[in-house]
Amino acid sequence: MNFGRGPPVVLNVGGTRYSFSREVLKDFPLRRVSRLHGCLSEQDVLEVCDDYDRERNEYFFDRHSEAFGFIMLYVRHGHLRFVPHMCELSFYNEMIYWGLEGSHLDYCCQRRLDDRMSETCTYYAAEEPNGGPEGKGRRPPGAERRKKWLERMRRTFEEPTSSVAAQVLATVSILFVIVSMVVLCASTLPEWRAPENRSVEEQSRYTAESVREPSGIIEAICIGWFTAECIVRFIVSKNKCEFVRRPLNIIDLLAITPYYISVLMTVFTGENSQLQRAGVTLRVLRMMRIFWVIKLARHFIGLQTLGLTLKRCYREMVMLLVFICVAMAIFSALSQLLENGLDLGTKNKDYASIPAACWWVIISMTTVGYGDMCPITVPGRILGGICVVSGIVLLALPITFIYHSFVQCYHELKFRSARYSRSLSAEFLN
Repeated sequence: MNFGRGPPVVLNVGGTRYSFSREVLKDFPLRRVSRLHGCLSEQDVLEVCDDYDRERNEYFFDRHSEAFGFIMLYVRHGHLRFVPHMCELSFYNEMIYWGLEGSHLDYCCQRRLDDRMSETCTYYAAEEPNGGPEGKGRRPPGAERRKKWLERMRRTFEEPTSSVAAQVLATVSILFVIVSMVVLCASTLPEWRAPENRSVEEQSRYTAESVREPSGIIEAICIGWFTAECIVRFIVSKNKCEFVRRPLNIIDLLAITPYYISVLMTVFTGENSQLQRAGVTLRVLRMMRIFWVIKLARHFIGLQTLGLTLKRCYREMVMLLVFICVAMAIFSALSQLLENGLDLGTKNKDYASIPAACWWVIISMTTVGYGDMCPITVPGRILGGICVVSGIVLLALPITFIYHSFVQCYHELKFRSARYSRSLSAEFLN
């Protein structure tokens, strides 16, 4: 098979030979094949393939020839499907070897792969393009040691299962989150809120003394830990701009900033200010500490899977919201007309307007049914039954897409955790 012009480069995959030009190899869709274009020595070539014949310019790959034939069909036509009568996991292993991912498969084959991986709990990882000897740059020893140290520090703070130190750090961070949440919940008890009913002078004196109380000390210690952790993670991060744009880091900033803002407001507003009398702004800022709960997503795969699924399924989520909004517009208008708009002798005041009827529609479609408002006419009740059934159907339609994305995200995160756990076991052995 000839692609392009120029001196041919022969790929021998399991006994089947393919001929290419070197120009085609440069931008080849398969990452392993395209790496041959950048090889400068025979050692670099042997890092990519299993053997090499210099005279015939032939590269040998000891892989499944039929699977590579189907992968070549994807290169030509853009559709990747499983080989008939071949294990899905074996074919997926071939895909990973050549540099493809599960997302390159057609949708029907993606579902088969998800179901098979769920049954066998088998996980594969793509080769890191910059890993191995070929990815190491020719840097001075000092720069290489500094890079390794920064990478180890980054994994310690970003990957809780990457090492013993990372697990200890993650455990301490979880304890601080739990303690801060307990203090936040306890601060809303009536016994803790009693000082808010004091006079202005007593309130200002209490504010000055509260810093020395156990709750204030615990809060300050937790904030100090979270601040130090965030600063260190920012220093050791590879890309500072990317670090700032990450959702979890934004949540960390939202959880830490209100404490410092409340302290500055207490210092600069004075004792007799309107802000200190009302205290509404300070209460809002203190309540924003609830974002600390989301910090647990760094340490639990379930929360990470949920966030990654929402990120990848935003189109399906938007489609679900559109379904609900259209149904709300239709059923709220009809319910307001049947319950209040027609002169039938009985008017339901709960359905006096379409916006008021929207509340009834949303709690009916989601089968919550608070019972605070309900139709009283026979046509209204019939419409209510149709609304409930329609809500069940509309909510169930996008669930299949979201479910398969959730399974795939869970497999990816689970394998990454297992990979770091293997390195952790090696560290214990050493």
